[in-house]
Amino acid sequence: MISSVRGEVLSVGLDHVVVEVGGVGLAVQATPSTLATLRRGEETRLFTSLVVREDSLTLFGFADAEARELFGLLQTVSGIGPRLALAALAVLDPDKLRTALAEGNITVLTQVPGIGRKGAERLTLELRDKVLAAEPSGAAAGGATAASAVRSEVVEALVGLGFPAKQAEQAVDKVVAADAGADTSSVLRAALTTLGRKR
Repeated sequence: MISSVRGEVLSVGLDHVVVEVGGVGLAVQATPSTLATLRRGEETRLFTSLVVREDSLTLFGFADAEARELFGLLQTVSGIGPRLALAALAVLDPDKLRTALAEGNITVLTQVPGIGRKGAERLTLELRDKVLAAEPSGAAAGGATAASAVRSEVVEALVGLGFPAKQAEQAVDKVVAADAGADTSSVLRAALTTLGRKR
């Protein structure tokens, strides 16, 4: 299995990059956020996953090993192939995806094109324990879990108040990034202030 590639970026397309490795140009499928970090003529290193099919060999590339692991994990669920797994990582960053799976957040998971309510429920059912097991242990994990619980509560409250989900998430993420230890009511107040400015 090809687990990483390093070389000069020959070209960057809408959904892939061509990296020269030992004189061979390898086409690597990647998410828009990964492709946005690559520049033609510069050297890059991508963590990769090789998907073998009867009629094709396709390389999928990621900026870090965590995203690659999640890509593989998603495909263990029936009905989720490499394209859908890549779409999930294109819409949700690894942290957000991990949190949504751990908390069984169907609303977040159905933002991915091609994943409906039933598919999202199957994902959370099958991957919740695996995602929790993969999280770092100790106090840091406890803090992260508490922060993500506060985050989902506040986002839900804001959506209930009529704010669009994406806007609510962005506002809450901004507040939590500034003060990770804030409680639910503080985060809600600060997020409402932020959203009030945007209106």
